Amino acid sequence: MREKKILIVSDTHGRCENLEKVLYMEAPIDMMIHCGDVEGDEDYFEALADVPCYMVSGNNDFFSDLPREEEFILGEKRVLVTHGHYYGVSLGIEGILDEARSRGVQIVCFGHTHRPVVYEEDGVTAVNPGSLSYPRQIGRKPSYIVLDINSKGEFAFEIKFLGR
Repeated sequence: MREKKILIVSDTHGRCENLEKVLYMEAPIDMMIHCGDVEGDEDYFEALADVPCYMVSGNNDFFSDLPREEEFILGEKRVLVTHGHYYGVSLGIEGILDEARSRGVQIVCFGHTHRPVVYEEDGVTAVNPGSLSYPRQIGRKPSYIVLDINSKGEFAFEIKFLGR
């Protein structure tokens, strides 16, 4: 049985319509995580989601007051949210995995590459929801991740795609 449902998105780049669709389709959610490149829509997204939101700045959030990173506890796990560009994620995720391990983080959420991934290594799960606006993976469908936490505290990540 589901205890919590968390929406993880990234790289909306000032385009709101797909996030609006996803919030409608996935309702109700308990939390939203945005991994950066919000481009000025943070207040709108927080109001729209109407749940606790963790948002970070990306490489295109030039005048944003959003933090560069967020760390928090979710269930029994420590979570790091960052855009990922400071860790060279375009070249691979080794750097961000190393950073997560050095901080005692079990889940690291990032964006920047516009390609969805869920990857687990040595007790760290790296999660990138891709992009809702400018997807770059094969098929180029806008993507996001739903994290379900069940009553036993088990985490299940699902990459989802919007049709075109």
